[in-house]
Amino acid sequence: MTTDTPPPSSAEGTLFVVAAPSGAGKSTLVNALLEREPAISLSISHTTRPPRPGEQYGRHYYFVERHEFEREIAEGVFLEHAEVHGNLYGTSRTTVDMLLGQGRDVLLEIDWQGARQIRKAKPDCVSVFILPPSRPELERRLRGRGSDSAEVIARRLHNSRDEIAHAHEFDYIIVNDDFDVALGDLQAIVRAVRQRSELQWQRHEALIAELLA
Repeated sequence: MTTDTPPPSSAEGTLFVVAAPSGAGKSTLVNALLEREPAISLSISHTTRPPRPGEQYGRHYYFVERHEFEREIAEGVFLEHAEVHGNLYGTSRTTVDMLLGQGRDVLLEIDWQGARQIRKAKPDCVSVFILPPSRPELERRLRGRGSDSAEVIARRLHNSRDEIAHAHEFDYIIVNDDFDVALGDLQAIVRAVRQRSELQWQRHEALIAELLA
């Protein structure tokens, strides 16, 4: 079975969780991974953050008003939710469970708080934390976006220390210094997870039965 083909519906997909401080290059890495591994479904988060230039509703995020988000929290809509840099973010429980049940691998691009909630709700998930190569480079990347005010950049830099302090809680850590190397490392994690014996046993049940006959 190639990595571009989702497993049969009898085998539940794998949930991948990727987190990082703002400016570490998480979104760029995730988007490049999805181009290489189209069998992975990206779960689109809900957020109260206003869209950045070029961002589209339903493609990058579901942009909602704060009162609507808080209502959805009360209704139990989210598998995880957290407040990050003054904005609320959350992952739809129904969407993730549906995709996993169909045998699709699912990727969540969230913060460390959400990742902690996911690990408690779905302890078999695979979590990855992306680190920047240095603090000066992190600041350079944040300023290079050209979409955030000086105040927002300062807050993100300040918060990054607390975020990075939780990196050890994740299954894997990748330093995004050389982009191609970091992307290769992320893809290697995905491919290694897919070869785990319990998953392969489920996916190739007929083959194994034939070989044992």
